[in-house]
Amino acid sequence: MSFRFVHAADLHLDSPLRSLALRAPQVADLIGTATRQALVAIVDLCLAERVDALLIAGDLYDGDQTSMKTARFLADQLGRLHAAGIVVHIIRGNHDALSRITRELVLPPGVHVYGERAQAVALARPDGHVPVVVHGISFARPQAPDSLLPQYPAPTAGAINIGLMHSSLGGAPGHDVYAPVSAAELGGSGHDYWALGHIHKPARHVAGRAHVVMPGNPQGRDVGESGVRGVVLATVGADGRIALQDRRTSLAEFARVTVEATGADDWAALVARLRAALERARAAAPSPHLVARVRIAGATPLAWQIRRDHDLLTAEAEQAAADTGQVWVEKLEIACTLPGASDAAAGAGPLADLRALIGTEVLDSPGFAADLGAAADELLRALPPVLRPRFGADAAALAALLADLAREGSDDVLARLDDAQDPQ
Repeated sequence: MSFRFVHAADLHLDSPLRSLALRAPQVADLIGTATRQALVAIVDLCLAERVDALLIAGDLYDGDQTSMKTARFLADQLGRLHAAGIVVHIIRGNHDALSRITRELVLPPGVHVYGERAQAVALARPDGHVPVVVHGISFARPQAPDSLLPQYPAPTAGAINIGLMHSSLGGAPGHDVYAPVSAAELGGSGHDYWALGHIHKPARHVAGRAHVVMPGNPQGRDVGESGVRGVVLATVGADGRIALQDRRTSLAEFARVTVEATGADDWAALVARLRAALERARAAAPSPHLVARVRIAGATPLAWQIRRDHDLLTAEAEQAAADTGQVWVEKLEIACTLPGASDAAAGAGPLADLRALIGTEVLDSPGFAADLGAAADELLRALPPVLRPRFGADAAALAALLADLAREGSDDVLARLDDAQDPQ
């Protein structure tokens, strides 16, 4: 008979979706419960599919999460699984390594939380069924600079061996290195399935006999975690073969929506394109709610008006989202240029001269770049470490981002100065 389990990771339970709360407070309460709703969806899936086990590969919540309401909600949901005879195996990752909740909360009997020393736990199986052994180890502290693989027990002969590990594998943009190990090393360990956590983007590898799986987080928290999110439903057949299915659990998914403004010569045409882009994005999103970061791009005579009237266009976008249904605009970005993309295209006169002067004497100045970089460094040092990778993986990426922001800022200023020349 087969053995079935759900593999989840990185729930970050009750971690707020801050960007949406700031942009759209009227839906903050709804979307603010998205991580909880993802856990409910995971439990519902386990019950509907009558799986044997739920495996959670770390970061159930963030380290500073101390609310016992969160703890009680978690215990209640896991209690539903215990009542159905579904066991739950959990490891702690870098975010919940020191969590008070994990250490103090009394969980149902069917829940096993691995300690700081590797364990191999044999699951209860009916007579005559192939044995299943789950191997796991929790982070002892938030940092894990070395591979944890050498600490894992050898696979149990004649059994299906599943490894639970929180690891960055070979690394990924936006994620610090934790318990580094290669998929090939995991594949050579002799285990059948490695249930990983930490990287929020789903990934799968087949290495040797092993499936090495990163399910991603079950609920995205910002536009950097765009797309549908979920868990993996795994079925181990009587012959030992493993079949995997992706299952959606996200209440809301984030998406970047680009509106092509090229050729749009009047405001009504631009708004029509914006509406159509949001409708297409909504149709392509399987999650109940869509949170969109809208980007207006292309060459259009409306370029300066778009920048000047950013607030009016934002209101148009929010109305279009409301009319589409279950769509929320998180942010409106402007990346428009005037046709011709040259200073001459902006016309003659003082404003065109100022535009040229800003470009040559300010934006292209090494001194300006150095001052901007110094200001950015000071700001980055004041940010929490988890936010710093979003500003670029290296100095070159940060410099490019700062240059783009400076140019966009100068365009915004020029658009406002152009107000008197281009009245509504």
